[in-house]
Amino acid sequence: PVLKTADIISGKWTLVILRDLSNGINRFSALERSLTGISPKTLSERLKGLEKVGVITRKSYAEVPPRVEYSLTEMGLDLIPLIDHMRDYGAKWLGDGRLQSRVS
Repeated sequence: PVLKTADIISGKWTLVILRDLSNGINRFSALERSLTGISPKTLSERLKGLEKVGVITRKSYAEVPPRVEYSLTEMGLDLIPLIDHMRDYGAKWLGDGRLQSRVS
């Protein structure tokens, strides 16, 4: 289960996409603006992958221009406390570079 969970949240942009979705950002263009440096192709691939594993849902609206919104599923919402713990761990143990100098 640990490796399967790590596989879901691995990837350069996955954690910040989940963070933004948990904060209510749900449209492709808003996610793209929030994630400085991500290409539209990469964002699209990450969103499709997260949808495929059941972490997010995609809802399309028949409007002109087309509107698509993404949201976390129950499975996705359950990842948020894990991400919060990872943030706390990083702030406690990696913020001052102690572990980073041993690893690099």
